Amino acid sequence: MTSTVPPQTGTEPRTPAPKVRRSRGDRWTIAVMLGLPAAIVIGLVWIPTVFTVILSFARWDGIGGTSTIEWIGPQNYVDAVQAYPPFQQALHNNVLWLAFLFVFPTILGIFLAVLLDRGLKGSRLYQSIFYIPVVLSMALVGFVWQLIYSTDGGVLNTILGTDVDWLGNPDVNIWAVMVAASWRHTGYIMLLYLAGLKAIDPSVREAALMDGAGPIRTFFRIVFPLMKPTNLLIIVITVIEALRAFDLVWVINKGRNGLELISALVTANVVGEAGRVGFGSALATIMLVISLVFISFYLWIVLRSDD
Repeated sequence: MTSTVPPQTGTEPRTPAPKVRRSRGDRWTIAVMLGLPAAIVIGLVWIPTVFTVILSFARWDGIGGTSTIEWIGPQNYVDAVQAYPPFQQALHNNVLWLAFLFVFPTILGIFLAVLLDRGLKGSRLYQSIFYIPVVLSMALVGFVWQLIYSTDGGVLNTILGTDVDWLGNPDVNIWAVMVAASWRHTGYIMLLYLAGLKAIDPSVREAALMDGAGPIRTFFRIVFPLMKPTNLLIIVITVIEALRAFDLVWVINKGRNGLELISALVTANVVGEAGRVGFGSALATIMLVISLVFISFYLWIVLRSDD
């Protein structure tokens, strides 16, 4: 007697996977781990952001209750553009800051990352040296470079044999401060790009070498296109760094006398002697909108690549 096995049609019912039952303690743990960070982000980021945008349409000195708020519509934005000369200078300095970061420290950071990725002798030591400024706060970087730029026995004037007021002269102080910011930004870009280079499959470079491509051609024709996510991330980070630059200029002269930046004007108007919370909120909202443009561009590129 021959037994036959019915053919598998692919329509047989499947045994459902057993449900994972979590204890009450597990549910509380998950709720705390997810809820606490979400509450912190909502309370410290999103709620202040929403209130900042709302207050940008008001005139308020921050004293008294909400009854003292005077709603004036978009007048703060009109005043910022037409009747507030420091804003024009700050916008110019922010654009200059962004261009400088792109042209010099960003390219230098990528160049250092490519060199260190080639396995130079002592590369770990070089990585540590270039990365040290990254762990320093911008305020501390400002204090360090004040010693370098000081007119009274500063390192730079001593080496050059000059008596230049690097931080007090409005014609040169913005350039001096951007060099100080680049000292920190270079190490940050180097670290990001080095991590991206380590993630590339070595066989890709080996195949290019077998095809007769040199190191420079391999980098620009193969490696650089493969680094597209890292390149986009560096663009967004550089833009945000240029917009939120604050600590350095505030430590030196509170963002005045040639060092006007939008972030410094926001602080000067919100918590400074002026006490113009509504006007400072409008400047902060302008910064937010500019940042969102580049962040949205980055997310659009990334999501389209994933699709």
